[in-house]
Amino acid sequence: QLQLVESGGGLVQAGGSLRLSCAASGRTLSDCDMGWFRQAPGKEREFVAVASWSGARTYYADSVKGRFTISRDNARKAVFLQMNSLKPEDTAVYYCAAAFGRLGLLRTAPSQFGSWGQGTQVTVFS
Repeated sequence: QLQLVESGGGLVQAGGSLRLSCAASGRTLSDCDMGWFRQAPGKEREFVAVASWSGARTYYADSVKGRFTISRDNARKAVFLQMNSLKPEDTAVYYCAAAFGRLGLLRTAPSQFGSWGQGTQVTVFS
């Protein structure tokens, strides 16, 4: 059974950067799309970024495109989210998630992801 643990969240001033990490255990990640989602208070969980099983393909929400970068290291069973030029509206709990199977299309809906971490808080102040 896959277990995911996020880390790297914190408090940062607007314009700053954070790098989130997601450590996996229990099974390989080499057949999973790996995604990052976030949820702000009172809002639904929303898609942020996804990387294909090989890392060759990535896709981002419009709100973070050009500022965030997802990457993965299957050998280390790790996924990362580099967040630059942070804005107060990026404040949320950030979740790492795995979608099993190698499909042709990248998955972006929370319902398509079968394993989730516990989340890490990111707070951006102006």
